[in-house]
Amino acid sequence: MSVPAVPPSGAPTVPTGAPAPLLRIASSLAQLGDDASLPRNVRRGANAARAELDKPKVALDVRIASAVYLLDELASDPNLPTHGRTALWSIMSQLESLK
Repeated sequence: MSVPAVPPSGAPTVPTGAPAPLLRIASSLAQLGDDASLPRNVRRGANAARAELDKPKVALDVRIASAVYLLDELASDPNLPTHGRTALWSIMSQLESLK
């Protein structure tokens, strides 16, 4: 998976002062949000999880927990292709290691 240089217009961005792993996770979520091979609800959920990580006034652990919760619900979708589920699990694992 290649990392896009610029997030899609209108997409939430993680603050520039965020830790590097959080920026990589936000980039991965942006890629999922743009992946046309995934169901629309999964793309929306990836963007919603990215928006949760973008809330600067909320404690980092709460933002991470909210994003993991959203991604966990998406991973249980029976219509999700295998590569999408694997990507979600990978992102969830990265988020949980930040706690």
